[in-house]
Amino acid sequence: MSNWAKREWFPMTTTLKISNLNKHFSGNKHVLRGIDLEVRSGEMVALIGASGSGKSTLLRHIAGLVAADTQTESLIEVGGRCVQHNGRIAKDIRSIRSKIGFVFQQFNLVDRLSVQTNVLVGLLHAIPLWRGLVHYFHPSEKKQALESLKRVGIHECHAQRASTLSGGQQQRAAIARTLVQGANLVLADEPIASLDPESSRNVIEILKNINKEDGCTILVSLHQVEFAKRYFNRIIGLQEGQIVFDGAPSELTVELLKKLYGSQANELFEPEQLSTPSSSNNSALSPSFNFHIA
Repeated sequence: MSNWAKREWFPMTTTLKISNLNKHFSGNKHVLRGIDLEVRSGEMVALIGASGSGKSTLLRHIAGLVAADTQTESLIEVGGRCVQHNGRIAKDIRSIRSKIGFVFQQFNLVDRLSVQTNVLVGLLHAIPLWRGLVHYFHPSEKKQALESLKRVGIHECHAQRASTLSGGQQQRAAIARTLVQGANLVLADEPIASLDPESSRNVIEILKNINKEDGCTILVSLHQVEFAKRYFNRIIGLQEGQIVFDGAPSELTVELLKKLYGSQANELFEPEQLSTPSSSNNSALSPSFNFHIA
């Protein structure tokens, strides 16, 4: 690993621990229901489920962006540090978030700033406030940004305004920002939802390489089952805020996916696959299945 990307590794085999996580929204809508989850250091995990199943809400709780219900006992820890307990965000959450990268569906780049400056935002937690306000970065820090952009394949775009990039390039820049940040845990919320198939594949492969080369723990919410099966070793399925599947891609069956996605299953399968006899529905999906890209 190059010097610019050195990380303060979490001194634990478990990077993420969640106990009895519950969340109600307005109208008494129960979005997350008793979530218990552990993710070991270095795992690359896909989070799948129909729209409204709670994937994005779960990721935002992990990052400490949303507080859980206060009426129930709950705990979220990242790297052994408490993110929130019983619905109360930790007072030192800013320090904890410095090691949690978050890749959003809509990229969260500042359009008028250069790509390099957007990537350098990942260093704001580690530099004096005044330097961040005036966008003053040392040459060594700018080098870090360029190296991270090179790793995601868009270093030649470093001087361009972020608004000039394609969607796939903007998502790569967002990933480069987490590299500069030195995140040990990267959360990605539907990072390929608005991308074409080729750009989607490139983004997931970049995340896979970061996981392999840096040992970074990665948790990605996806609607595209094909990508989850192809690139991830562990898949977690959510249905109405509950974990109903946690296992290897080979253990996913047509019957289970139909249960997970309900009416949305039509987006995943060809019509003849949905009508497959139940005797074959209980078998693991083979790599030959052609999934639609939602």
